[in-house]
Amino acid sequence: MKFIENVDKNKYINFTDNHPKSHFLQSYAWGEFCRKIKGQIPYYVGMEDDNNNLVATSLILLKKTPLGYSYGYSPRGFIIDYSNHELIKEFSDYLRKFMKDKKIIYIKFDPDIPYQDIDEDANPIENGNNNYDLYNYMLSLGYIHTGFYRLYEGNQPRYTFRIDLKRKWEDIESKMSKSFLKSVKRSNTYDLEIDNDIKIEEFYRLVQNNSSKDDFDAHNLKYYQVFTEELEKEGIVKYFNISIKPQELAKKFTKEIKEIKKELETNKKRAEDLKNQLTKLEKDINVFKDIKENKIVVCSLICTYTKNRAWSMFIGSDDLANMTFAVTRSYYEAIKDAYNNGYDFFDLFGTPGDPHTTYKNLAKLHDFKRKFGDKYIEFIGEFDLVNKKFLYHALPLLLGVYRKVRKVFQKSGQ
Repeated sequence: MKFIENVDKNKYINFTDNHPKSHFLQSYAWGEFCRKIKGQIPYYVGMEDDNNNLVATSLILLKKTPLGYSYGYSPRGFIIDYSNHELIKEFSDYLRKFMKDKKIIYIKFDPDIPYQDIDEDANPIENGNNNYDLYNYMLSLGYIHTGFYRLYEGNQPRYTFRIDLKRKWEDIESKMSKSFLKSVKRSNTYDLEIDNDIKIEEFYRLVQNNSSKDDFDAHNLKYYQVFTEELEKEGIVKYFNISIKPQELAKKFTKEIKEIKKELETNKKRAEDLKNQLTKLEKDINVFKDIKENKIVVCSLICTYTKNRAWSMFIGSDDLANMTFAVTRSYYEAIKDAYNNGYDFFDLFGTPGDPHTTYKNLAKLHDFKRKFGDKYIEFIGEFDLVNKKFLYHALPLLLGVYRKVRKVFQKSGQ
């Protein structure tokens, strides 16, 4: 075997694209995005066999410290056959040498590997599948597991919902909740228009609206711009924009009101139902008639991909999106698009491991994603491969002091 410090770009992409454990967070494009936005140094390392064929790769993002050392992170890495323990050991040995050569304190990785089968309350299922052996093997190699956190304490969510797309569409829909499908059906009332154009400014306007309501900090505009630019180079990003035409909807509903009033004169049996319809239509008209724009984007969902996998990544929406059921419609369209394009699964990219948590709005988020159906997954978690033990334990404190001192100097203008 041979270790490659920086794998050729095309060779790296070809290997990661076709590997069963491919992940967009291990893509070449993600490394370049992190270089430009986060100031991290990407290394695209790999290991080749005697025939110069790659058998393992890892995007490792290095962050320099004032101490002259760096620390690394391999998001959803490594890309390797986790059933082959000898391969893992050999790759780990090469990484240890790489860390010494590059003065790296530690490298963290959090593989796309389930830990155990869980029920709807995140409890382990008796006699279910698990990867306890792999977990213990990693510990035996000297890796440090950082804990089985249940919310969003780590670098990536440790729980998610994942929809298996290698089935008939009817079977996929049968797993979706009735309320979710009802919302999708009701969205047809509003003649929603869906497009896949890149509309970063519209998305940013909408995600800022979400952040103010849902108590989270959105990234700045440049973050989303560079994210889109880099992932678009490899064709692994897609927008699902939902728009409405307010004035046309106001005219449409005005016409429907006239028809319902006419029916109300002759159909007394449906009087209560018809009156409820009138109330709803009048309420909608009052909203739409005051909107001057002929067409307005009310929801924008951004998805990411590898060759055979799909993830929902970011979403922005406003009150009109909730009113017109555009949010559920955007996810439905993205899932169906992934199905039609032959992807293996659609991942909702994160949910809490405590479905009943009272922290922020995470329980509400979980309940929303649960309605999409299919499998609730618990990942194995984060492992640290440590090179400098003292600095590894001291680093959080040292960085905390450094950041406080830096803030003081910045405030004083020095």
